[in-house]
Amino acid sequence: MYVSRAPLAHIYSFAKAAQECQIMGQFLLQVLLALTFWIGSGSSTRYNAGDHVPLFVNKVGPLHNPSETYQYYDLPFCRPEPVIEKQETLGEVLNGDRLMSSLYELKFKEDKTHSVLCHKRLTSSEIARFRDTIAQDFYFQMYYDDLPLWGFVGKVERDYSVHGGEENAKYYIFSHLNFNVLHNADEVIEIQSLSDPSYLVDISENAEIDVQFTYSVSWNLTSEGSERRMNKYSQASLHPISKKIHYFSFLNSISVVVLVVGLLSLLFMRHLKNELRSSSNGDEEDKREVGWKLIQSDVFRCPQNISLLCAFLGAGAQFLILIIALFALAFTGFLYPYNSGTLLTSLVIVYTLTSVVAGYTTASFHSHFEGAKQRRSVRLAGIIYTVPFFIIVSILNTVAITYGATAALPFGTIVVIILIYTLLNIPFLMLGGVLGNRFGLSEFQPPSAIKRNPREIPTQNWYRRKLYQMFLGGLVPFSAVALEWHQLYATLWGFKIYTSPGIMLFAFIVLILLSASVGVILTYIQLSGEDHEWWWRSFSCGGFAAIFMYGYGVFFYLRSDMTGLLQLSFYLGYTALFCYALFLVLGTISFLASWMFIRHIYRSVKLE
Repeated sequence: MYVSRAPLAHIYSFAKAAQECQIMGQFLLQVLLALTFWIGSGSSTRYNAGDHVPLFVNKVGPLHNPSETYQYYDLPFCRPEPVIEKQETLGEVLNGDRLMSSLYELKFKEDKTHSVLCHKRLTSSEIARFRDTIAQDFYFQMYYDDLPLWGFVGKVERDYSVHGGEENAKYYIFSHLNFNVLHNADEVIEIQSLSDPSYLVDISENAEIDVQFTYSVSWNLTSEGSERRMNKYSQASLHPISKKIHYFSFLNSISVVVLVVGLLSLLFMRHLKNELRSSSNGDEEDKREVGWKLIQSDVFRCPQNISLLCAFLGAGAQFLILIIALFALAFTGFLYPYNSGTLLTSLVIVYTLTSVVAGYTTASFHSHFEGAKQRRSVRLAGIIYTVPFFIIVSILNTVAITYGATAALPFGTIVVIILIYTLLNIPFLMLGGVLGNRFGLSEFQPPSAIKRNPREIPTQNWYRRKLYQMFLGGLVPFSAVALEWHQLYATLWGFKIYTSPGIMLFAFIVLILLSASVGVILTYIQLSGEDHEWWWRSFSCGGFAAIFMYGYGVFFYLRSDMTGLLQLSFYLGYTALFCYALFLVLGTISFLASWMFIRHIYRSVKLE
């Protein structure tokens, strides 16, 4: 009996490919696990009385420019010899942290009173530098047992009562710091640094001056455990004003959701049901009045640049999973305010892992829409976000280097980022593409044959035109989360702390629901006008909410106290990257909702 070997060959090749994917996946996971141990942050430490707990100085910068920070010893503070730089994680370096040793000695449970840090003679140039920083409200940041603490470099007193109303400014530096530390039995729970206003040194003149810098340490016992170490930094979100803002934001979101979902329910339960019933009754006059039924032979025609659209969908799916993962980490307590570098470390790890999602989604949808395997769409998914990201970051890094700011990435860090992308992101992306081609969605079979020549689109009414629909598609979702978006910008670019992941998750869910609902409604309005080119428009209508978010970001900057080219460039650049990622996510949600809606109504027509 003759047995064809073709099926056996296919089975063999399939098993071999699956084995190769498994080996590649195991290798990539091992490399990523090693990377995780290298860039992860340390845990809390237990101490005995008299143990040395190092206090690391970090950076200084103007209060209203969060991106403009400089190394602590760029100012003529007391410094040890030699200065030892702390081994930092990747996330800390990306965050602009530059932790270095200091002369402060804060031994566990040992009080100190007016301990001398150093005697320093300030030259006229150093005094001028101090005056310039005090005029800009410079603060300093330190870390003690992974707990951040801040203080001001000095203060300025302005007097307008002399010289005919002209300003007469006096500049002072604080020469004494009080450290108040709370501890339980063997752990540091909280620390505060207070500049003593009784110890001021007048530096209004350019003459050289001798300054003695001192500090005091006070230890006090507390019953709180180490799990409550970050409670102090969460108190800002518990202010009654913040609660009122969250309350109004919640009501606003619920109102918009009820309105839009009500319109969508009316569309499905009444209008569409009547249209489908008229089709089943064979009423030719009603058929002619329903425009979306007339384009069933064109609505499933793939648009131009389908590979690019699939790449957008893959990148959007990747960022959606990334956001969900970050919410999960926040709810488990892994991410908390001022956990130095942990958020950026998590972003690097999760983005690397979710490259599999991007590759799988891109290849799967391409096979679903065109029935053909194509690597071009997977390659596009790998560069559609990273190329703009690297271009913008390179420009911002050049600006930071020009200013000498800590936001400038060292050469070694740049090499590490390139290696992570080359050795991890790209292989994970290709692995996802292979899995998507072999195990992804099967080829879609439209309910009706697609004509060779597309149907001509009639002239559209104003409310069916592309720009109007994109404007409406962005305005409705953004209006529901505008108040929470203000709080988010205040957290990212100010000193407010967003410690309510539940409220932010609620706002994100509302954003997704509204993007999907509005996308379906606008797609239906477009199809009713016999316009079958819905593919790119449905994506653009959903993503346009991110354009409103960026516009509100510009408005937020204009109302803030941020100044300077460095801060302006960092604000506009990183806000653009953030909103672009949301554009991909919301566009993907809107497209998928519209795709499922269209499949449902045209299959219903065929069944009727």
